[in-house]
Amino acid sequence: QVQLVESGGGLVQPGGSLRLSCAASASTLGYYPVGWFRQAPGKEREGVSCISSSLGSTNYADSVKGRFTVSRDNAKNMVYLQMSSLKPEDTAIYYCAAGGACRSGPEWSLGPWRYWGQGIQVTVSS
Repeated sequence: QVQLVESGGGLVQPGGSLRLSCAASASTLGYYPVGWFRQAPGKEREGVSCISSSLGSTNYADSVKGRFTVSRDNAKNMVYLQMSSLKPEDTAIYYCAAGGACRSGPEWSLGPWRYWGQGIQVTVSS
């Protein structure tokens, strides 16, 4: 069982930056691909980005390409989502997930993803 905890969310002005962190309870996070998802009020959950376990291959939703960067530090058992040039439409609860597959193309977000964090609020507003 892998427990995931997100941190780093909050309120930021449009154009600002935030870095989300995903920490795992087990030291085996490095073996798992990790995905970032978000859900805005009244909208379906969408995949934002993912990173593979071995080569660190990444994938991004079109809406965040060029603005968000996913990375991982397996020695620290952490995965990060650096978010820049934030827009009001990025406002959502962000979740990290592990145990899925970070495939190429948008299908990676369909999962299944086995382990989920509790989510953290990101609000982009002036």
